[in-house]
Amino acid sequence: MRGRPEPKQGPGIPGDSAPAGGSRRGVSRLPLPATQLSLKGRALRLLGTREHSRAELERKLAPHEEEPGQLARILDDLQAKGFIDERRVVDSVLHRRAPRLGAARVRQELQAKGLPAPLIAEAVAALRDTELQRAREVWQRRFGSMPADARERARQARFLLARGFGGDVVRKVFDASDNG
Repeated sequence: MRGRPEPKQGPGIPGDSAPAGGSRRGVSRLPLPATQLSLKGRALRLLGTREHSRAELERKLAPHEEEPGQLARILDDLQAKGFIDERRVVDSVLHRRAPRLGAARVRQELQAKGLPAPLIAEAVAALRDTELQRAREVWQRRFGSMPADARERARQARFLLARGFGGDVVRKVFDASDNG
């Protein structure tokens, strides 16, 4: 490579850039290419980027399973150690998505992650309490002023509906904006 000096070789393995004392402290290791990772390594890499449900990990890692039952054992182990936690996945989705989306859309995303129905129902019930307030904030941030005509009102309503807010909530957003 142009302009880069070759690293000094330490004793031991050719290509090893460890200092003469043999310590590797301070030397960063490059991550292994995905093709060389073990199934557990792949799972940990996925979990390192964001929270994943068990169903998501099964779907993503199944093509890499070498022997039947291997993936289930690894996921059981990771779940027992607390690396996989369905409640954390729900909390993560709520934190990232709920401020901008309605309860219906959040429910859809949680279902797509393969989470248990009771957890989803609990999360959606908590969202319903703040649905109108969140819809108003989303509408205000996007539009800020009342629609001038019926066509514009319909466009703004579609915007909110597409984000998972219910029709009754959308009506209340416009009724409250009309009145003050």
